[in-house]
Amino acid sequence: MSEIKQWTADKLDVKVFETRSDMGKNAAHDVSKKIKELLMKKDFINIIFAAAPSQNEFLAALSEEEGIDWSRINAFHMDEYVGLNKNAPQRFGEFLKQRIFGKVSFNEVYYIDGEADPAQEGKRYAGLLRQFPADIVCMGIGENTHIAFNDPYEANFQDPLLVKEVQLHEASRQQQVNDGCFATIDEVPVSAITLTVPALLNAKYIFCMVPGINKAQAVYHTLNDEVNEKYPSTILRNHENAVLYLDKESASML
Repeated sequence: MSEIKQWTADKLDVKVFETRSDMGKNAAHDVSKKIKELLMKKDFINIIFAAAPSQNEFLAALSEEEGIDWSRINAFHMDEYVGLNKNAPQRFGEFLKQRIFGKVSFNEVYYIDGEADPAQEGKRYAGLLRQFPADIVCMGIGENTHIAFNDPYEANFQDPLLVKEVQLHEASRQQQVNDGCFATIDEVPVSAITLTVPALLNAKYIFCMVPGINKAQAVYHTLNDEVNEKYPSTILRNHENAVLYLDKESASML
């Protein structure tokens, strides 16, 4: 499970692994180690999770890590479609319920309600994030370099809000088809409730898992372009405690 290559891009640690499986297992081990370290200092910790197929290997491995006291962890997710039926399998809360929220016994799981009024739901969820500040964010990067659903040029590194409704770029909607979540782009919702860039960057520790050839271009931009809202994921290079996990395919343009 040893990495092929490791270096630092500004403040961002980068680790490349041979396969998606190795990447996921190594990231899960690192997150597990950090969870245990934090629980030695705090009664409860708070973790924000991303919902995407890119997280599958990581979430599967993390849910099987031994020795984590999940009963002292509160869980959040970082985005949700607006208007999808609560039983729709494409809902991000449902995705995470299947892969980790329903597999281990968290103290609390706080879901974003995509059927509620987006403005009111944004305020409610932001209040929870203030009440339970994130210790760890486990995330990915979109094909167009979005983080959560903060798309290029729409992302605001100084956003005054923690949670808001956004209109989804066609590239973000197409990614959901590419990932096999929807059959056609017409089925993908046009808006979502998302945590903003500051809400993600507020966490003390960020672990970012980005496997697959479809992410190679986004990874290149993340590590090589100027840090700005044109490529939202570039902001990770400014965080004091962030690690980017890649496989050989997603690192193929570096």
